[in-house]
Amino acid sequence: MARINDHYLKLQAGYLFPEIGRRTRAFVDANGGEVIRLGIGDVTLPLAPAVVKALQDAAAEMGTAEGFHGYGPDNGYPFLTEPIREHDYGARGVEIATDEIFVSDGSKQDSGNIQEIFGVDCKIAVVDPVYPVYVDTNVMAGRTGTADARGFYDGILYLPATEANGFAPDPPDTAVDLAYLCSPNNPTGTVMSRAQLERWVTWANETGAVIVFDAAYDAFISDSAIPRSIYEIEGARTCAIEMRSFSKRAGFTGVRCAYTVVPKELEGTSASGDRVAIHDLWARRVATKFNGVPYVIQRAAAAVFAPDGRKQTQEQVAFYMENASRIRAGLGAAGFTVFGGENAPYIWMRTPDGLSSWDFFDRLLAETRVVGTPGSGFGPSGEGYFRISAFNSRENVDEAIARIGRAFGR
Repeated sequence: MARINDHYLKLQAGYLFPEIGRRTRAFVDANGGEVIRLGIGDVTLPLAPAVVKALQDAAAEMGTAEGFHGYGPDNGYPFLTEPIREHDYGARGVEIATDEIFVSDGSKQDSGNIQEIFGVDCKIAVVDPVYPVYVDTNVMAGRTGTADARGFYDGILYLPATEANGFAPDPPDTAVDLAYLCSPNNPTGTVMSRAQLERWVTWANETGAVIVFDAAYDAFISDSAIPRSIYEIEGARTCAIEMRSFSKRAGFTGVRCAYTVVPKELEGTSASGDRVAIHDLWARRVATKFNGVPYVIQRAAAAVFAPDGRKQTQEQVAFYMENASRIRAGLGAAGFTVFGGENAPYIWMRTPDGLSSWDFFDRLLAETRVVGTPGSGFGPSGEGYFRISAFNSRENVDEAIARIGRAFGR
């Protein structure tokens, strides 16, 4: 009988979002009716017209002999990597080469796969609470021991993100090899200031650590003083990998396109002590395990940067941020302590009456038929908090706020 990877057995119960789905289905099966889902951060608006047209045109092109495309370039087609370079970086004064951009089918995959190119004995640090993929994929790879009663894995340095530090902890005093940062943060909805990122970049360069910077929600930043890329910070090219996604900025959760930037200056060391370009390792991994995002999808992603595409997708982002503003205001009026929701599509709230995160999930579902996300699902420091997503219709958001106000208003 085949031997399994025993590290999978160390994972905590089920993955967070399937468990939310399971509890929600059980409630609906038992009680009937519909629920308002503000839990999983999935978009609800249809694809922008410019994106749809690009998909249609590319599909038609693929149906002709002269327009057919097979395997694409490993990094992505230049018609996509060039506008990424120009609009996401050049427009903000950041120099990134197109061959430092790797187009992929999702930041979730990239943030899980990036750990493969680092040694199994690397020590990692995560902000807690955190997007579960950062932790779970390192558990799967064997970098950790088992989890304790609170859910902390031996071998991971947890950096508590609390109200006291604005949910943005400083770099650790303990030496680590990899540090995962997410800004705007999922789940807390908070963002890191320029000064905070400068401290992290300085720390990483001084200690030789690599920062894995998840900027999947950069399009939701409206404050011009807040960096949208870690490469806006001097010195980041020698210590950071950055990931971005089209999922939320352009509604691509069902289409799948993202990219990762790995600067050529970024280095690690081999077992013999030789310095190795991490860019080359990621390029080798991509070439070996991935045949690229489909041509039609990359054409659709490129349309996001065209004038019509920028306008239409920015309007979608603005729609979700108006939802976030309404949720934040409504929850505050109902007496909840709330955070986030100003430069991110997530609101982070304290659970009432000392309820645990999952107990509040069950009570909210039973009393209001609204689904959110228990904070403890993002890590031990998320206990006692709850995430509400702004990804839904205006009608549903307003109805959810009204229901919560009636059930919990003080």
